[in-house]
Amino acid sequence: MAWNEPGGDNRDPWGGRGGKDGPPDLDEVARKMRDRMNSIFGGGRKGGRGASPFNFSLIAVLAIAAWVLSGIYIIEPAERGVVLRLGEYLKVTGPGPHWYMRGIERVDKVDVDQVRTVTHRAKMLTRDENIIQVELAVQYQVRDAKEYLFEVRDPDYTLQEATESALREVVGSISMDEFLSGGRGEIVRQTEELTQAILDRYKTGLFLTSVNLQDPQPPEEVQGAFEDAIKAQEDEVRYKNQAEAYALDILPKARGDATRMREAANGYREQVVAAAEGETSRFLQTLEEYEKAPNITRKRLYLETMEYVLANNNKVLMTVKDGSNLMYIPLDKLMENRGGVRLTPDDTTEEELMSDRTQEVPRMRDSSRDRGVR
Repeated sequence: MAWNEPGGDNRDPWGGRGGKDGPPDLDEVARKMRDRMNSIFGGGRKGGRGASPFNFSLIAVLAIAAWVLSGIYIIEPAERGVVLRLGEYLKVTGPGPHWYMRGIERVDKVDVDQVRTVTHRAKMLTRDENIIQVELAVQYQVRDAKEYLFEVRDPDYTLQEATESALREVVGSISMDEFLSGGRGEIVRQTEELTQAILDRYKTGLFLTSVNLQDPQPPEEVQGAFEDAIKAQEDEVRYKNQAEAYALDILPKARGDATRMREAANGYREQVVAAAEGETSRFLQTLEEYEKAPNITRKRLYLETMEYVLANNNKVLMTVKDGSNLMYIPLDKLMENRGGVRLTPDDTTEEELMSDRTQEVPRMRDSSRDRGVR
């Protein structure tokens, strides 16, 4: 029921009654609220009594509880918590909930899983005093949170300086041609090792995850010459590949030809040796028979030779008693040897006949050689 309805308690909440006494007294309202607060927190009461000890204990407990709860913190899996007590290093906490004394201790969180990247670009001098512009991208992580926060004032800046120092040392120890001829992998490896050694020596708490060397760029003044050198290297690689392909194609053919010629030579050698051995064997056998019976062997050789010569000759020599020699040419051979035969026997003289007989002697000798007879 509303306070101003008929029949109700017409006391207004501000101390008036039914609107008869005018607007509420603001001082009275403030006084009542102050009395209620004092009654809750142990303030002064009517009669001049002091605060209750129970209320002070409750306030102290609540304050301690709030302080304890405010010291709870949580470390994420990718973080590490570095706890300081009065500004001095105390410990490193891992992932999970932890508690520290607020006001006395402090917690600094460090992300150890984050991969950080720093890029360094500078002009450097090679061993043969050529200037080249090198760009190096380095990725790293925090390995030790304590060293990262307390050993070095600015670990990230130290990493940049260490990277430049290591890169200048490596590039300054090689020539321009070595740098451009595929030695970048070795440059990256040496730079990474030297940089990590410097970081460990200064206890930066950092470790390198990868080092990437970008394509080298020469100064603008020599850009054209640099591009010509790159093209020359590419041409060298292409010609080398073509030469290797040609070698792979021609060498097997040459080896095959060499093998075939070697086998043919071996076969010819075996043939000649076998023929010579056969000729030698026949000669030795004939010699043995000749030593036993020279006259008989000589006559036999003569008869065999004449048999061979006359059997392969198309001319027949007939001796006529008390007359001249007459050469008879068979008619079946006449047509074949028309150009080289005299048709009239009268034209054939004795000298020509003797000349024909003389020409038969070398043929007999050749035939004897073919048959293995000397």
